[in-house]
Amino acid sequence: MPNNTRVLFNSIPVGAPKPSDFSVVTDPSFDVAAVDLPGGSIIVKVSWLSLDPYMRGRMRPAGTKSYSAPFELGKPFNGHAVGTVVRSASAKYVEGDIVLGMFSWSSYAIVNEAYVTRKLNAPDTPKLPAETWLGLLGMPSFTAYAGLVVLGKPKEGETLFVSAAAGAVGQVVGQMGKRLGLRVVGSCGSDAKVDHLVSNLGFDAAFNYNKHSIKDKLAELCPNGIDIYFENVGGETLDAVLPLMNVHGRIPVCGMISQYNATGTAYGITNLMQIISKRVTIQGFLVSDFYAEHHEAFLQWMFAHGLDDKFVYEQTVAEGFDSVPAAFIGMMEGKNVGKQLVKVE
Repeated sequence: MPNNTRVLFNSIPVGAPKPSDFSVVTDPSFDVAAVDLPGGSIIVKVSWLSLDPYMRGRMRPAGTKSYSAPFELGKPFNGHAVGTVVRSASAKYVEGDIVLGMFSWSSYAIVNEAYVTRKLNAPDTPKLPAETWLGLLGMPSFTAYAGLVVLGKPKEGETLFVSAAAGAVGQVVGQMGKRLGLRVVGSCGSDAKVDHLVSNLGFDAAFNYNKHSIKDKLAELCPNGIDIYFENVGGETLDAVLPLMNVHGRIPVCGMISQYNATGTAYGITNLMQIISKRVTIQGFLVSDFYAEHHEAFLQWMFAHGLDDKFVYEQTVAEGFDSVPAAFIGMMEGKNVGKQLVKVE
């Protein structure tokens, strides 16, 4: 019988997540054939896990409301993943199908067919490595498209500033911006990432926020102001951006990772008056709000522009379930470049 390894939510973090908040356990006697499988359900042998910063918000007490359900203590984490159907009680999927969906962080995930979002071996699905659908063609890139194209309303010649620019979303925002005729500036947490943004991704300029004054570098690198700020970090960066926003500037708010582990008073923004004088539009968004109307347009844009050799999509890949805690913690600390994945098979 195969082993079934699972990553359990062990404890609610206070501040930054730590290894003890995760527990990796193995059931050596898991029997696929013996599972009581309800109609419409499948068993998926998971091969790839997607780790994403929004998951930090799900590591919270059950009674705290938010836009996504909290993880359950003592139960496996779950998120976007790819795997192969090994048993089916569904009319939609058969053994051997490769599927993308929301699956538990386990060797074998038992899920209702409703949690599958795409069959990757379908005749009308482009033949690409399965993990492509977690990154380049997945939720992070669609988040970039929804924020920049739909909410940012870019116009050729404008200046785009992207924070967390070397991350899974930021790297796509910047490259989309260049293809849309924008001047693109990014911030990131190391000199190596700065070089990557400019040399490999084609950003016009970038800076290391750990080494320089954010306020001073933005003024230097955005001499004509900022028309679109793709917000990923919040805090000091947002405060530094507001005085530089041009009239009728747009700020799509994807995330505020600098505040995710805060235990005391949140960073106080002092430049909010700029929103009035500059008539700035600030809009928070969830990518799920855009699927029905914009997902097909996103895929068509990526098929046309994102699959050529000039579009760079970096991935940091950890190996095995035992690597998940360190990979997640490292992602929250900005140690990854691009999309953080875990290959578990």
